[in-house]
Amino acid sequence: MDQELTDRLNAPVVFSHNDLLSGNLMLDDKHDNLYFIDFEYGSYSYRGYDIGNHFNEYAGYECDYSLYPSKDEQYHFFRHYLKPEKPYEVPEKDLKALYIETNTFMLASHLYWALWALIQAKMSAIDFDYLGYFFLRYNQYEKEKQMCVSLAQSHLSV
Repeated sequence: MDQELTDRLNAPVVFSHNDLLSGNLMLDDKHDNLYFIDFEYGSYSYRGYDIGNHFNEYAGYECDYSLYPSKDEQYHFFRHYLKPEKPYEVPEKDLKALYIETNTFMLASHLYWALWALIQAKMSAIDFDYLGYFFLRYNQYEKEKQMCVSLAQSHLSV
Protein backbone atom coordinates (compact mmCIF):
# COMPACT_ATOMS: atom_id res chain seq x y z
CA MET A 1 0.00 0.00 0.00
CA ASP A 2 1.62 3.24 -1.01
CA GLN A 3 2.11 6.27 1.22
CA GLU A 4 -0.25 8.46 -0.83
CA LEU A 5 -3.12 6.01 -0.34
CA THR A 6 -2.52 5.67 3.39
CA ASP A 7 -2.34 9.45 3.70
CA ARG A 8 -5.57 9.90 1.75
CA LEU A 9 -7.29 7.27 3.88
CA ASN A 10 -6.14 9.23 6.94
CA ALA A 11 -4.86 5.94 8.34
CA PRO A 12 -3.06 6.53 11.63
CA VAL A 13 -0.19 4.39 12.82
CA VAL A 14 -0.95 2.88 16.23
CA PHE A 15 0.47 0.14 18.41
CA SER A 16 -1.10 -2.98 16.95
CA HIS A 17 -1.45 -6.55 18.11
CA ASN A 18 -1.35 -7.87 14.51
CA ASP A 19 -2.59 -11.35 15.48
CA LEU A 20 -5.86 -10.76 17.29
CA LEU A 21 -7.55 -14.09 16.71
CA SER A 22 -9.96 -15.55 19.25
CA GLY A 23 -7.20 -17.59 20.91
CA ASN A 24 -5.45 -14.36 21.83
CA LEU A 25 -8.43 -12.89 23.66
CA MET A 26 -9.17 -13.66 27.30
CA LEU A 27 -12.45 -12.66 28.91
CA ASP A 28 -12.66 -12.23 32.67
CA ASP A 29 -16.41 -12.64 33.21
CA LYS A 30 -16.13 -11.96 36.93
CA HIS A 31 -14.77 -8.45 36.40
CA ASP A 32 -16.14 -7.91 32.88
CA ASN A 33 -12.66 -7.34 31.41
CA LEU A 34 -11.23 -8.36 28.07
CA TYR A 35 -7.50 -8.99 27.78
CA PHE A 36 -5.29 -9.34 24.72
CA ILE A 37 -2.48 -11.88 25.02
CA ASP A 38 0.42 -13.11 22.87
CA PHE A 39 2.00 -9.96 21.50
CA GLU A 40 4.55 -11.90 19.44
CA TYR A 41 3.59 -9.92 16.31
CA GLY A 42 2.89 -6.66 18.14
CA SER A 43 4.36 -3.52 16.56
CA TYR A 44 3.41 -0.13 15.24
CA SER A 45 1.20 -0.48 12.22
CA TYR A 46 -1.74 1.11 10.50
CA ARG A 47 -4.93 1.03 12.56
CA GLY A 48 -6.93 -0.23 9.58
CA TYR A 49 -4.52 -3.11 9.10
CA ASP A 50 -4.90 -4.31 12.68
CA ILE A 51 -8.69 -4.06 12.63
CA GLY A 52 -8.94 -5.60 9.14
CA ASN A 53 -6.66 -8.40 10.25
CA HIS A 54 -8.81 -8.94 13.35
CA PHE A 55 -11.91 -9.22 11.17
CA ASN A 56 -10.12 -11.66 8.86
CA GLU A 57 -9.38 -13.79 11.92
CA TYR A 58 -13.11 -14.31 12.43
CA ALA A 59 -12.76 -16.88 9.64
CA GLY A 60 -10.58 -19.11 11.81
CA TYR A 61 -7.87 -21.47 10.59
CA GLU A 62 -10.39 -22.98 8.20
CA CYS A 63 -10.72 -19.58 6.52
CA ASP A 64 -14.51 -19.57 6.45
CA TYR A 65 -14.93 -16.00 5.25
CA SER A 66 -18.69 -16.21 5.55
CA LEU A 67 -17.87 -15.38 9.20
CA TYR A 68 -16.31 -12.03 8.23
CA PRO A 69 -18.37 -9.38 10.04
CA SER A 70 -21.11 -7.57 8.16
CA LYS A 71 -21.06 -3.81 7.75
CA ASP A 72 -23.46 -3.44 10.70
CA GLU A 73 -21.28 -5.66 12.87
CA GLN A 74 -18.22 -3.68 11.87
CA TYR A 75 -19.97 -0.40 12.69
CA HIS A 76 -20.83 -1.80 16.13
CA PHE A 77 -17.15 -2.62 16.68
CA PHE A 78 -16.04 0.80 15.36
CA ARG A 79 -18.41 2.67 17.68
CA HIS A 80 -16.92 0.95 20.71
CA TYR A 81 -13.38 1.29 19.38
CA LEU A 82 -13.65 5.00 18.64
CA LYS A 83 -15.71 6.08 21.63
CA PRO A 84 -16.03 3.29 24.21
CA GLU A 85 -17.82 5.48 26.77
CA LYS A 86 -20.34 6.92 24.29
CA PRO A 87 -20.40 4.60 21.28
CA TYR A 88 -23.61 5.98 19.80
CA GLU A 89 -22.16 9.46 19.57
CA VAL A 90 -19.69 8.48 16.83
CA PRO A 91 -20.57 10.46 13.68
CA GLU A 92 -21.63 8.48 10.61
CA LYS A 93 -18.78 10.01 8.58
CA ASP A 94 -16.24 8.57 11.06
CA LEU A 95 -17.85 5.13 10.86
CA LYS A 96 -17.79 5.22 7.07
CA ALA A 97 -14.17 6.37 6.96
CA LEU A 98 -13.04 3.62 9.34
CA TYR A 99 -15.06 1.06 7.38
CA ILE A 100 -13.25 2.03 4.18
CA GLU A 101 -9.86 2.17 5.92
CA THR A 102 -10.35 -1.24 7.53
CA ASN A 103 -11.65 -2.98 4.44
CA THR A 104 -8.84 -1.56 2.31
CA PHE A 105 -6.14 -2.70 4.72
CA MET A 106 -7.85 -6.08 5.07
CA LEU A 107 -6.22 -6.93 1.75
CA ALA A 108 -2.76 -6.32 3.17
CA SER A 109 -3.55 -8.74 5.97
CA HIS A 110 -4.31 -11.49 3.47
CA LEU A 111 -1.03 -10.87 1.67
CA TYR A 112 0.96 -10.74 4.90
CA TRP A 113 -0.37 -14.06 6.21
CA ALA A 114 -0.11 -15.69 2.78
CA LEU A 115 3.59 -14.80 2.63
CA TRP A 116 4.03 -15.84 6.27
CA ALA A 117 2.54 -19.24 5.39
CA LEU A 118 4.98 -19.68 2.49
CA ILE A 119 7.91 -19.04 4.82
CA GLN A 120 6.48 -21.36 7.46
CA ALA A 121 5.93 -24.10 4.88
CA LYS A 122 9.68 -24.13 4.31
CA MET A 123 10.92 -23.40 7.84
CA SER A 124 8.45 -24.67 10.45
CA ALA A 125 8.59 -28.08 12.10
CA ILE A 126 4.93 -27.73 13.17
CA ASP A 127 2.57 -30.18 11.49
CA PHE A 128 0.27 -27.76 9.69
CA ASP A 129 -0.69 -27.38 6.04
CA TYR A 130 1.02 -24.02 5.58
CA LEU A 131 0.96 -24.28 1.81
CA GLY A 132 -2.78 -24.90 1.88
CA TYR A 133 -3.15 -21.92 4.21
CA PHE A 134 -1.13 -19.80 1.77
CA PHE A 135 -3.59 -20.62 -1.02
CA LEU A 136 -6.63 -19.95 1.18
CA ARG A 137 -5.34 -16.49 2.12
CA TYR A 138 -4.02 -15.58 -1.31
CA ASN A 139 -7.20 -16.70 -3.04
CA GLN A 140 -9.25 -14.60 -0.62
CA TYR A 141 -7.02 -11.63 -1.41
CA GLU A 142 -7.71 -12.12 -5.11
CA LYS A 143 -11.44 -12.52 -4.47
CA GLU A 144 -11.71 -9.34 -2.37
CA LYS A 145 -9.24 -7.13 -4.24
CA GLN A 146 -11.57 -5.50 -6.75
CA MET A 147 -14.29 -4.80 -4.18
CA CYS A 148 -11.80 -3.23 -1.77
CA VAL A 149 -10.08 -1.15 -4.42
CA SER A 150 -13.46 0.08 -5.69
CA LEU A 151 -14.52 0.95 -2.15
CA ALA A 152 -11.33 2.96 -1.57
CA GLN A 153 -11.54 4.68 -4.96
CA SER A 154 -15.17 5.69 -4.41
CA HIS A 155 -14.24 7.24 -1.08
CA LEU A 156 -11.14 8.97 -2.39
CA SER A 157 -12.84 10.42 -5.46
CA VAL A 158 -15.37 12.33 -3.34
